[in-house]
Amino acid sequence: MELFYRERGEGDPVVLLHGLFGSSDNLGGIARNLEEEFRVISFDLRNHGRSPHADTMSYAEMAADVVAMLDRIGVGQFFLFGHSMGGKAAMQLTLDNPTRVKKLIVADIAPVKYSHHHTEILKGLRAVANSDASSRSDAEAILAPYVEEPDVLSFLLTNWRRGKDGKPGWRIGLDAIEHDYANIVAANSGHAVDVPVLFLRGGLSDYIKPEHRDATLALFPNAVVRTVEGTGHWLHAEKPDLISRLVTRFIKNEL
Repeated sequence: MELFYRERGEGDPVVLLHGLFGSSDNLGGIARNLEEEFRVISFDLRNHGRSPHADTMSYAEMAADVVAMLDRIGVGQFFLFGHSMGGKAAMQLTLDNPTRVKKLIVADIAPVKYSHHHTEILKGLRAVANSDASSRSDAEAILAPYVEEPDVLSFLLTNWRRGKDGKPGWRIGLDAIEHDYANIVAANSGHAVDVPVLFLRGGLSDYIKPEHRDATLALFPNAVVRTVEGTGHWLHAEKPDLISRLVTRFIKNEL
């Protein structure tokens, strides 16, 4: 699958992977900071952003998509950053291709199975898709009752776009996300790898818990966790400058 990607800066390659319902645009703040010292490559994962839609969604597939694209553009070894779903895709990529990843940074996700906590959001997205909504305001009115947080509502609506045919709709592959949601909340799998890993945990988030420690170290024994106080699950958007500094320091062995 030929993924859409953005590339900026020069130096050692740093690959960025976004979360569920997101795109490479969501990591723009970090990309702009990192491009001062690195070659930053930000992907839209399958069924997201400007990348093609596919019938299936799994971390093995997402990881393979990214590796194939990196092969295509001539990137061998690289540093890797992933947030949420992108963090799980990044972990699977590392487990499947440990010699390619110099260091891995995972933002607010663990390699464990999570509960189905997007049920209402998916219902709302489907309600909009099944409607005759013709504008963003129409889509917002239908989606709003399913989404508690205004920031999340605004984030989701960034996916409401007009297609090449001029008709409005979701640019995410909603069918595949719904059908394979169990794969998206599934645990990572593989054998332990000795790649250095930095887990960045939002201080106000509950995505990385003490009880995840054993499962994490079983796959990534060379891992450390740092808490970013005052941030929730969207820590990269809340404190992009701090996250960028932590990523840079980890890459340079200063953390």
